[in-house]
Amino acid sequence: MNRRILLVEDDLALRTGLEDSLVQEGYTVQSAAEGVSGQRLLLSEPFDLAILDLMMPGKTGFEILRAAREAGLGLPILLLTARGDESDKVLGLELGADDYVTKPFSLRELLARVRAMLRREERHSHVEPVAPTESLYQVGPCKIDLLAFELRRDGQSHVLSVKEAAMLELLLMNRGKAISRDRFLTEVWGTQVVGNRTIDTHILNLRKKLEKDPAAPQYLLTVHGYGYRLS
Repeated sequence: MNRRILLVEDDLALRTGLEDSLVQEGYTVQSAAEGVSGQRLLLSEPFDLAILDLMMPGKTGFEILRAAREAGLGLPILLLTARGDESDKVLGLELGADDYVTKPFSLRELLARVRAMLRREERHSHVEPVAPTESLYQVGPCKIDLLAFELRRDGQSHVLSVKEAAMLELLLMNRGKAISRDRFLTEVWGTQVVGNRTIDTHILNLRKKLEKDPAAPQYLLTVHGYGYRLS
């Protein structure tokens, strides 16, 4: 299947090079040179993945990412950042980004991450359940639909990113059992080079959607020095 990718990057040389490489990989690429048109494209056209530069004229990658998640878009989003500041990466993950690469980066690495993100998205989007209810779960007052990437709590709908859904699926399949950070890294991130901080940030994001009080969680619990479990 031909996958559609949105690339929003203001650097002409980098945008052209990335677009050419992605097309050579067999993807259909739509690109934008600044944030306003990039956000308009993302919110108005269907894409399988978006690559967003962080610092751009018009709107930043953070603003586009926030708008996409608030609009209910669950597609994988990869951030490009020239900064080495850890806080930028953490903020991006908290806003719902699935991954990031820091400039300068290896083109081979970026293409590998794109392929991995699309494979995971396809796996989680095209699971055929044995019974119609197998994608539906209840955790306390929350109703979770993994196939729809949706969590509903107190009458409000929350969109799950691809990685949030994958983490939640792993927790649900092992309910009551502790899942180590290493297992999350292996089964959700695969070959991507991320650290425990990424796992913890995604758990924080899930708690904001799952828990009434994320600071005092009732369901998504920490197993200190090891990982997390779903009660």
